Amino acid sequence: MHVDAILGVKGREVRTIGPDVTVEEAMQTLHRSRISSLVVSRDGREIQGIISDRGIMNLIAERGVGVMSEPVERVMTREVITCSLQDDLSAIMGTMTNRRIRHIPVVKDGQLCGLISIGDVVKYRIDEIQTEADAMREYISGGR
Repeated sequence: MHVDAILGVKGREVRTIGPDVTVEEAMQTLHRSRISSLVVSRDGREIQGIISDRGIMNLIAERGVGVMSEPVERVMTREVITCSLQDDLSAIMGTMTNRRIRHIPVVKDGQLCGLISIGDVVKYRIDEIQTEADAMREYISGGR
């Protein structure tokens, strides 16, 4: 199965934030939106970086609460791992696990077109396994 299948179910909306916004504003956006990461982008298409709630907490632990007044571009992750619509979900799960990341922006023709989380991947895989199990039960019972 491919990344496109997940986006077909969950949608392609991606919350972005400008690089000049403060870390505090980013955290407020995360909280209000009930999400855990934001893609940093000036135009909503080109990826400059990514910032997450966990990343912000680590920054506060390392540098203190003063980091909250800094612009996102000073603290964001600049080397963003991305994937394409046709990437295999097993490979994406491996990347997320090995790199210890929870979110991967999806790009098409170099432009942001979605975002998947480890939760999305696991949910999709569980649903897929459940569908396979139901089909097997149906097959074994002879369709009765």
